[in-house]
Amino acid sequence: MHEQPQTTGPWDQHQISEFLDQAHIPIRVSSMGTNGPIVQSLWFVFNGEAIWCATQASSVLAQRLAADSRIGFEVAADQAPYRGVRGTGQATIHPDLAEGTLRRLIQKYQGDEETELSRWLLSRLDKEVAIRISPTRLATWDFSGRMGSGG
Repeated sequence: MHEQPQTTGPWDQHQISEFLDQAHIPIRVSSMGTNGPIVQSLWFVFNGEAIWCATQASSVLAQRLAADSRIGFEVAADQAPYRGVRGTGQATIHPDLAEGTLRRLIQKYQGDEETELSRWLLSRLDKEVAIRISPTRLATWDFSGRMGSGG
């Protein structure tokens, strides 16, 4: 059974899910290493309980997560009204789910597997891994009421 993450902020779980489903911006993830944290941006999809990303198996992020599965993340736009979701969780690496995850990411962010970038990403599929982020804590913010619609 899936355990709901602890949440703080103005949004309930339904609003968090809706935001993550509709966001077409990258997720910023933070992982730990021997020399400290790094922050990286990745495409993501949300399936209602976990956040999925993909990266090369040899990437710094994949290597760090194999050694320490703790992860921090944020999904937030850079324009007003400022709102978003940040949190912490556990990341697991799934080589066997890389193809399906990468194809979902391409569909979300490219809309088509026939773009030059999509074809290049798929050409490296044999070295790709999926990353499953299981959130344990989530914090939300939404300044729409103070800032207007931002449009």
